[in-house]
Amino acid sequence: MSESLPEQETSQDPLLVVILGPTASGKTSLSLGLAQRFNGEILNCDSVALYREFDIGTAKPTPEERSQAPHHLIDVAEPTQSVTAGEYARQARQVLEEIRSRHKLPIVVGGTGLYLRALLNGLFAGPRRSEELRDRLRDRATAKGSKHLHRILLNLDPTAAARIHANDTPKLIRAIEVCLTAKAPMTELLEQGTAPLTGFRILRIGLNPGRQALYQHINQRCLKMFENGLVEETKDLFQKYGDTAIPLAALGYKQSMQVLRGELTRSQALEAAQQAHRNYAKRQMTWFRREPDVQWLPGFGNDEAIQQEAAALVTRS
Repeated sequence: MSESLPEQETSQDPLLVVILGPTASGKTSLSLGLAQRFNGEILNCDSVALYREFDIGTAKPTPEERSQAPHHLIDVAEPTQSVTAGEYARQARQVLEEIRSRHKLPIVVGGTGLYLRALLNGLFAGPRRSEELRDRLRDRATAKGSKHLHRILLNLDPTAAARIHANDTPKLIRAIEVCLTAKAPMTELLEQGTAPLTGFRILRIGLNPGRQALYQHINQRCLKMFENGLVEETKDLFQKYGDTAIPLAALGYKQSMQVLRGELTRSQALEAAQQAHRNYAKRQMTWFRREPDVQWLPGFGNDEAIQQEAAALVTRS
């Protein structure tokens, strides 16, 4: 049975809970626990979980888990569709308004820091378009391929290059344009933000399990993905979409593609995926530690004690 949220004065904005933390820290489990306890609805904030047909390597909530509480912005994008942080933020803010209209508790869950920042803080407007520069970059892409643009961006803004698919020419052109025109890495400008989310009181709950325990969870999750057919799923998706499928560059899928190309054995790909996910977890924590007013909990989201602590934070808020 759901608990009632604490009574609030009518002048107060409704509560918005954000669950953040590294991959494999149990954010899904915690979100389900809070959603069931406080009559909540869950809003995905993972960039790869947006895509249809990419299932095994994304650690999306299972159909059974999704049946326990309403979920939003999962399986909403075609594999060839580029979803920017700004577009995610627009869709997510609309979902939040719909959840508020139903008088439910919105719970934002996910590990994509840039998308979360776009949702909560907004994104900078960016410098004006330079058609002359864009034309030159398009000519470069035609002559040398999109991967040439990706190498240029890697020199200008390694963080942005890590997030943009090497075949996504329009996004690469815009990122390079911003870096050159603003004379600063696009990532730094994005972090400044504009038009922050209003109308909600935000409670940020962060999961911070011990590093070694987290790495064990990551290794086991990757192992299950490969045992459950990640390479086979990747093969089917590549046969269907080719290089146009944007999530094929995501962790796990990238290593599976290396297996399909004969560059790695399955065991080598598993080890590479585990290492890549561990490195990603480090980057996530570096990013999330810059988030303001995070209530950090020292454990996994499926631990009963952690769930009780999180519930107490929601009640007090």
